[in-house]
Formats: sequence, C-alpha cells, structure tokens
Amino acid sequence: MKLSKDYWENRYKSKSTPWDIGYVSTPIQDYIDQLKDKNISILIPGAGNAYEAEYLWKQGFKNTYVVDIAKSPLDDLKRRIPAIPSNQILFNDFFNLDETFDLIIEQTFFCALQPTLRDKYVSKSYDLLSANGKVVGLFFDFPLTKEGPPFGGSATEYRNRFKSKFKIKTLETSYNSIQPRANKELFFIFEKKNL
Repeated sequence: MKLSKDYWENRYKSKSTPWDIGYVSTPIQDYIDQLKDKNISILIPGAGNAYEAEYLWKQGFKNTYVVDIAKSPLDDLKRRIPAIPSNQILFNDFFNLDETFDLIIEQTFFCALQPTLRDKYVSKSYDLLSANGKVVGLFFDFPLTKEGPPFGGSATEYRNRFKSKFKIKTLETSYNSIQPRANKELFFIFEKKNL
C-alpha cells in the first residue's frame, strides 16, 4: 500500500480516521500545560485535524505551525481557528520543510510513516530544530507490524534510532494515556544534541 497524499486525503474525506480521538490527548495536554514560554515556535507534523494545535492556540501559543499532506483536515483547522495565520498551516510534506522550530510535537505521525522512513524522520527532526530543541510526544508500544498504519515499535527501537542525534530525556510508558491506548503508548522527550 502506498501511503500517498491521495491515500490520506481519502481517509479524511471518508472519515476513515480511527486514530482521531476528537480532542487533544491527555499526555500531550499535560505536557503543554507545563510549558512556560508562550513565544516558542512549535511544529506538529502530520497534524491531521490538529487538536493539539487548537489547544496550543487557545492557551496562547501563537507561534504554532502544522504540516500535513492532506488538505481537508488543514481546512477544517482553519475553520475552527480563523485567526491562525495561513502561513502557519502548511499544506506540504514534512520532509520538504526547511524552517526552524523550538519544539516538535509528535502525535500519531511517526507511526503512520512507512517504517523505512523512520531514520529519515530522525534526521529531519534534528535539522528542523533549533539548538536544544525537543521532539516530544507519544510513540506506540506494540510489535512492529508489516501492515499499517499504524505501525508499531518498541522503546529499544526508538532509543536506538534517536540516540545518535538526541539526548533521551524521557522514554517511558505513558501513565495518562486515553483508555483505548492504555499501556500501548510511550511518552518521550528527546532533546537535540549539539553535534
């Protein structure tokens, strides 16, 4: 199966989006709630309906950007938050971006990529982050599958993939996942190394 722009667009148009819980997930919300600097630049890749971006915006984080290759969920976000500047809603491929951000919030994007792109994701995240920038979010914790999305993975795999470019600050079972994902998610904070 080719996880193309058309594939994702069709999933959103047909509302075939079982990963979409309809609100910001608890672990991400709790992380956002402890952030102090509302001026940091934040990217949410593969944002989909971007409930995290909506929550950030409402909390005063006005330097929040989203990127997705499917246009319809981005249009929906713009309808929900008319004030968000259009240049912060990026209809583009994550791997084509060249801006710099202080924080990347990971929520069901990494697991939706073909596993062959995982090392490319690590490198691209590193390149997009400012000095001491962070990738923070959730990874699924179940055996890697050939069928997906979502594709699984393990703490060992994630640690091994990221450790050359990132300091592993936190990588642990998420204690506050939503019930259907309980004990199937790892919360992580990876900080960019100064190589």
